[in-house]
Amino acid sequence: MTSMPTRPASTSVPTEPQGERLVPALLSISKSMRALQGMKLAALGFHNGQDELLMAIDTKGETVSNVAEQLSIRPSTVSKMMDRLVAKGLVERIGDSRDGRRTLIRITPDGIEARKMLIRARSELDLEIASAMNAERCAEITQELEEFAHYIAGRLRRLR
Repeated sequence: MTSMPTRPASTSVPTEPQGERLVPALLSISKSMRALQGMKLAALGFHNGQDELLMAIDTKGETVSNVAEQLSIRPSTVSKMMDRLVAKGLVERIGDSRDGRRTLIRITPDGIEARKMLIRARSELDLEIASAMNAERCAEITQELEEFAHYIAGRLRRLR
């Protein structure tokens, strides 16, 4: 009986298929990023997701369904987040001048100021994380993640 040749440790083949490592890694990153972002937002009086909603709404007005599609979340989730932001005076519900049956949501002047503050906080977090690697590697990872995010969002849209 002959034994199989062994590989040196530095060239060993992973024992798990890549697909079984990718999802756990992405979930771990997602949880950690959500927690870090949540801490930044909480310090400013916001909850996760409210920043995204304020980024997605303009002063002209958008439908809940358009915002939900843009954020890859359900319209009911947008409506719940809207209630909190309306109570803070950061967004408002208005009637659609072209279709009286529709309600639009738009950002208020206070919401625009809050959005600026949230953008600064996001930039700070971005810089903190990017400082862990060199600029070239950071650009590569960012490009790959953006492409992957686009793929996942498209897949999610098809499934909903």
